[in-house]
Amino acid sequence: MRPNVLLFLSVFLTALPSGAAEVSPRAVVEAFHESLLAVMKKADVLGMGGRYRHLEPRIDEAFDLTRMIRIASGSHWKRADAAKRRQLLDAFRAMSVSAYAAQFDGYSGQSFVTVGERREPKNILLVETRIVIPGEEPVDITYVTKNSGEGWRIVDVLLDNAISELAVRRSEYRRILKKRGVDGLIATLYRKAAALQAE
Repeated sequence: MRPNVLLFLSVFLTALPSGAAEVSPRAVVEAFHESLLAVMKKADVLGMGGRYRHLEPRIDEAFDLTRMIRIASGSHWKRADAAKRRQLLDAFRAMSVSAYAAQFDGYSGQSFVTVGERREPKNILLVETRIVIPGEEPVDITYVTKNSGEGWRIVDVLLDNAISELAVRRSEYRRILKKRGVDGLIATLYRKAAALQAE
């Protein structure tokens, strides 16, 4: 009986859906890049609204937006209640999706290349990539990914392997929080989202 049991287990495990395995940081980043390329190639047909609707679920899948806004807002996040945190997260999501939808608004032969991966302390893995633009210098982009127990997600983006998007936002947001509090930051993020969508 033992060989039959082993045969059954081997067939069963082979038949498990691919989603049962953990998605690697590289796969998370490359899937996001595929979504960006798809939007870029249909940018004119989709329009801003279409690009936004297409990218919103992809950004939710690829990025740990909760961790990002929690870090960016610091102690204000800790003091906020659940409802206010939800409002802040929603505003941050609207601004983030709008920024990508506005920036990737056309296609002229661009491609994304994954250069490599580098493991860092504290369960962080860097995925090094670049955007190849015909006739221009490639742009290096490093994605900082972390597994917080629910799979690998992007928690920061380094432009030219040096400029931390999260650090820039944290500096900007904390100035607003100091002057106007969480409600002021929520309003500011929605205004930025609206301005990006109007461009």
